[in-house]
Amino acid sequence: MIQFLVRRFVKNHEDTENPDVRTAYGILSSVVGIFCNVLLFGVKMTIGTLMRSMAVMADAFNNLSDAASSVIGFVGVKMANKPADKDHPFGHGRMEYIAALIVSFLVIEVGITFFKSSIEKIRNPEELVFSWISFIILALSVGVKLWLSVFNRVLGRRIDSKVMLATAADSMGDVITTTATLVSIIVCRFSGVNIDGVVGLIVSIVVIMSGISIARDTLEPLIGKGVDPKLCGEIKELVESYDGIVGTHDLIVHNYGPGRSMASIHAEVPRDVDIETSHEIIDRAEREVSKKLGLFLVIHMDPVEVHDARVLAIKEKLGRVLHALDDRLTFHDFRVVFGKEQINLIFDLVVPFTYNEEEELKLSQQVMALMQEVDARYQCVITMDRSFVAEGE
Repeated sequence: MIQFLVRRFVKNHEDTENPDVRTAYGILSSVVGIFCNVLLFGVKMTIGTLMRSMAVMADAFNNLSDAASSVIGFVGVKMANKPADKDHPFGHGRMEYIAALIVSFLVIEVGITFFKSSIEKIRNPEELVFSWISFIILALSVGVKLWLSVFNRVLGRRIDSKVMLATAADSMGDVITTTATLVSIIVCRFSGVNIDGVVGLIVSIVVIMSGISIARDTLEPLIGKGVDPKLCGEIKELVESYDGIVGTHDLIVHNYGPGRSMASIHAEVPRDVDIETSHEIIDRAEREVSKKLGLFLVIHMDPVEVHDARVLAIKEKLGRVLHALDDRLTFHDFRVVFGKEQINLIFDLVVPFTYNEEEELKLSQQVMALMQEVDARYQCVITMDRSFVAEGE
């Protein structure tokens, strides 16, 4: 069914890097979500009213909020596909994240509303009216929501959409809450114990947590998330594959919406190569890597020493010293200025974000002391730097 819908309604569905194709996927997801959730709301609201079940009605309005979420998602996807203009030179791709954030607030609001209603239901319980037909319909709704979860997960992974993956997680949460509602109905039917209010309370908490989870996932790219290590590796590997580029560092990636990223990186080139030759290599790398990875890449050129045996030997010793202190430490932009009585070692030292100012100062003193044990003339001129690659992923 999923493949049939994709082939039927998404033209050129395999070209997932194309913004128009991504938009078509988003529209398909939204339309299917609206249809299924409105249908479920109508059925569950009718059943909940007949059974006088707060848990069922809470579940029904949760589906209605999901339908509203799909409407907002539809609008967000359409707005995100608007081209760049003079006021928004990086396009409107982040509208998809903003739409998802609005969705999360709606979900949280529904959860809070039914949290209050469930508390009142616990204080003043009402008799449940059991019906096997209603029970079967609710069970079928679990199947619908399970399919919706799989549907959005498949599409979300295909186009790398956080919004769709969040929607898939929300649908799976609905599967859990509706299942809990069914349990409360069965318990009341065969034991006479009415736990509807308690289950409604649990359902509302799950809904609230789902909304918070969606908000957290969509806020990350808006605030500024670290570079994905996998993407980092791909960019560095491709740039360093060009003859004439001997290393890279200081990679930064700015995300302006799904499939819309701008990256900058420093590329090290031999200092004794003609600058025009190196510049031609850098220009070609920018064009080709940008096209291959579907992002806008800017490369800064750093000349480095690659032949002087004295400099390379000092660089190797520094690397061993840093690794002994903390194997997470790296350095770049290494230069040596030789004097008669003093040798300056100038470099940028990349430290983890866990380091505070006091630890950075202590680290620089340790590096200085250890390098002076190698040669008393060494003076380290250190610039502390941070990596923009996400850690612990």
